Order: sequence, then C-alpha cells, then structure tokens
Amino acid sequence: MHDDEWICGRLGEDEPWILGAVNPPVFENSLFTFGSAEELGEAIRNEDERYVYWRGTNPTVDLAQRKLAALERGERAKCFGSGMGAISATISSLVSAGDHVLVLGAVYGPTTQFLRYLEKYGVTHTHVDDLAGCDSAIRASTRLLYFESPSYMAYEVVDIAEVTAWARERGLVTAMDNTWSTPLFQKPLTMGVDLVVHSLSKYVGGHSDLVGGVVVGPARLIRPLALTEYQLYGAAMSPHDAAKVIKGLRTLPVRMAAHQERGLAVAAFLERHPAVRSVNHPGLPSHPGHAIALRQMSGFSSLFSFVLDTDSRQEVGAFLDKLRHFRIGVSWGGFESLVNAPALTVEESVRATMGVPVGLVRLSVGLEPADTLIKDLDLALETLA
Repeated sequence: MHDDEWICGRLGEDEPWILGAVNPPVFENSLFTFGSAEELGEAIRNEDERYVYWRGTNPTVDLAQRKLAALERGERAKCFGSGMGAISATISSLVSAGDHVLVLGAVYGPTTQFLRYLEKYGVTHTHVDDLAGCDSAIRASTRLLYFESPSYMAYEVVDIAEVTAWARERGLVTAMDNTWSTPLFQKPLTMGVDLVVHSLSKYVGGHSDLVGGVVVGPARLIRPLALTEYQLYGAAMSPHDAAKVIKGLRTLPVRMAAHQERGLAVAAFLERHPAVRSVNHPGLPSHPGHAIALRQMSGFSSLFSFVLDTDSRQEVGAFLDKLRHFRIGVSWGGFESLVNAPALTVEESVRATMGVPVGLVRLSVGLEPADTLIKDLDLALETLA
C-alpha cells in the first residue's frame, strides 16, 4: 500500500494526461456511447463500474472515488452530491421496514432528522450514550449501529474497535461518520467499521467551494448501494465537484498539519482562560478520551467546542459579535476560521435534549496565523469579564 501523501497526489494519475496537462481532465459529457447493443446492455447491468450516464458514474468522479477508497483503506467508494446524500443513501441501503437503528452518542443534526423521517416507513431508532445503553436498547429487529467519533458538538471519543466488536458479536452492521478526522487521521475500516461516510465539503474539499459526500467500504456493500440508492435518489456528484475533490486531496496532508497545529494552539489558550469553563478538543491531554484518541488517530483536526463562563444567550451573542477574524457561519474545514453557537441557532427544547449548555461555542480554526486568532478571541472574551 502506498503512503497517504502519494494516494492524495498521484494515485490514478500515473499516465500523463492529454497534451501534457498537469491536472486530470473534467469529463463534462452526460452520456457515453457504445459500439454494439450487446456492449450497452452489459454496461447497464454493471453501471456502478461502467460509464453509461452521468447519474451512474463519470471518469472524473471515478478518479476521486479511487483516491478516497485507497485513502480510507476500503475496496470501493461512491461520491454523492452532498454529505447528506451519502448518509441518507448509506442508511437506506442497510435497513428495511420494521428494522431498528441504534445511534451511539451525538450525531449530526440532519442525520437524526433523516432517521425520524424514516419512521414513516417503519424504520425506528434509539439514541444511546454508551455500550451499556446499547445493551439495554438493542432489539431483535436492530440492524444498524450508527455513530461519529469524535461526536457532534461535544467531541467525545468512541472506542471504535470496542464498539465494532460489540456490534459484530450481535450481527449488526456499523456505519460511522469520519468527517472530523478525515481519512488521513483516522481509518475506521481498519478497526472493524463496515461503512464510513464523509462530508467532502469540509477538510477534503478544503476551500468552502464544494458540497459533496462519500461512502467507503467493501464492494459487497458499496455495489448494491451504487446500483440502487445512488441511482434512485439522484444525488450524483458532478464532475466539476469531483475535480475540486481531487485538487483538495492534493493539498490535504499539508493543510491538515497546519489545521492541527493552529487548532491545538487555540484550544490550549482557551483552556487557560478564566472566562472559559471547559474545552472539548480530543487533542488536549485533559480531554477524557485523549488516550483512546491517541490509540486510534494519527492526528487531530481543528474543529472543537468550548463552554463560556456564562448562562446568558445575550452574552454569547455579544461574544460572537465582538470577533473579527472568526466569521459567524455554519460548516467548517476551509481556510477561513468560523464560529457558531447552538444557543443562538437551535431551539431551547432541542438543545436541552442534546445536553448542550447555553455557553457552548463551536470553533473551526482555519489557516490564519494562530496568534492572530488567539488575540481575536482574547479581545472578545473581555465581554465576559
């Protein structure tokens, strides 16, 4: 197996492109033609691997998929037009009416919304906090265990090998969102996870100009998903977005090293500040899951949360408004640093159910100098003095 930097930059690009171009061509055509009716029929039966129509696959998209599969140590990958396209297709491919899903820990909000949507089709789910909760909530109809690590907003670390062993003993399929770590810093498939999903809009794309998703895993699970849910949901990735994925992968190792360095510097500063109650960053030695993180991750991204020393929504809003280098916005993983606060965007009843305190603030530390970002935070924290 080649190293990750080679995969990101050169996998699938051994042959020179036409006219000596240094970038892979973008195949814009919506369809592909064939020399005979028999050849067309054979291609349609294998449309997950053959180029027939853009909604199935495309040479540019295929190159991005090959790179992502190799980087995640999976057999196959399928790229989608959004992260939720990948998540919804993955879950749908694994459950049927009457099935039950276990959701371990906090997960991305729209993922929970999709699971609630599936209730109209007879698919139920239960949220649990740990494996003890899984033991209590598992049913004869449980088919899937879904989780993130680190978890959404709280950034708690799941012992992936322990969880997948528990699920395997009970005949459950596991699916995990690995967006936070990227395939560079964590490889869940090597720890027993069956399917891994990513939002490519975040670190992999890296420039806030792409919306996309991917699911990676064994061919026995990816092939039926590619022939059914991928085709029928119509969430195909465009070749232009695939080209952005390929370009993002070329600089991913360099960018993630910088994100890690800056993120840890900012987190360490906040941990020492008197106006901050706690910091939720798995890379800090004080984090409860730090030891597990060191065992199963090779690095840390720069998305984390911290809790201000306040229970006032107004003070949280004043803190965000005082920031100048952290822009207020959703998403993360690009050059720019971003800030968000659930107390200002999520209904109080929903936030209470999630166990999110009023003072929780989420930071996405970008690629600006760490000292610039720290000064910005220090000035804004004066509003709480």
